[in-house]
Amino acid sequence: MTPRPYTLLAVGELLADFIGHYVATSLLDSVDFRRFQGGSPANMAANMARLGNKTAMIACVGNDNIGRYVTREISEIGVDTQFIAVDPLEPTTIVLVSRTAGTPDFVAYRHADCQLTPSQIPDSLLEQAQIFHTTCFALSRQPAQDTIVDAAKRAQVAGCQVSIDANYAPSIWPDREQAWRVLSDYCSAGALVKLSEDDAFRLYGEAQSTDRILRDFHDMGASVICFTLGREGSIVSYENGVQRSVIPGKKVDVVDVTGAGDAYWAGFLTAFVDGKDPEQCARSGAALAQMKLTRQGPLPGIVERDILYQ
Repeated sequence: MTPRPYTLLAVGELLADFIGHYVATSLLDSVDFRRFQGGSPANMAANMARLGNKTAMIACVGNDNIGRYVTREISEIGVDTQFIAVDPLEPTTIVLVSRTAGTPDFVAYRHADCQLTPSQIPDSLLEQAQIFHTTCFALSRQPAQDTIVDAAKRAQVAGCQVSIDANYAPSIWPDREQAWRVLSDYCSAGALVKLSEDDAFRLYGEAQSTDRILRDFHDMGASVICFTLGREGSIVSYENGVQRSVIPGKKVDVVDVTGAGDAYWAGFLTAFVDGKDPEQCARSGAALAQMKLTRQGPLPGIVERDILYQ
């Protein structure tokens, strides 16, 4: 890709995760919680900064100490926080998350994260970035929804690659039909798409064949789709589905699954901007996800880029 000042503009939720300290089956059995900076786009920006990329966060937090805490955390990792707005009325969003061996149970208390406005994402900023990235969480509420979809289309015109983690959850976005419409509108900008088996099941409301899932996202305009299969690895589909690579999983002693998807996509996108082909991007994503799975809490402050290509 053509070098630009920012490798990644991460757009959407910057929030505080209160994560169960001990492994439990769900939030029903979670007793003690510890505070962490959270939000998938923010984690993406931080993970890519750890890999040596210049990243910026576009978000909205409350005028409170939780907002100051999460902004400080990503700033200390190296993420540019000058585009984070402070809402004078809404408090910073928080999420309660169980610590589990599988997909975590969570409840989100949505407030300031939704208050993104077009003035935060001018064309002049999009022209400085290689990748524009967001999530279903960020797209699920107004006014952020319209702001982000419009910015994605402007990003495509500006030569900035659009990306999304299609991490759909009905508890966050109950209107499934609207979610499909908005995703289709967003993907029409030639998006790179990541989604998991769990994401797909929740998005369709029932199990679907891999062929159907990949075909539907390509039909919406996705240029590359990475379909993650947990321990089974991943499938990456590109050239409108004509090309497909299967990357088998590796046995990992899992310590903490929280944030593994964000680590995966950070590895994938870093390899993408390094000019690697989609199969290598998926292998790079798996390498960073494996590092995350084997440690509790976030990745180290600095991650050597070479780990993506070993």
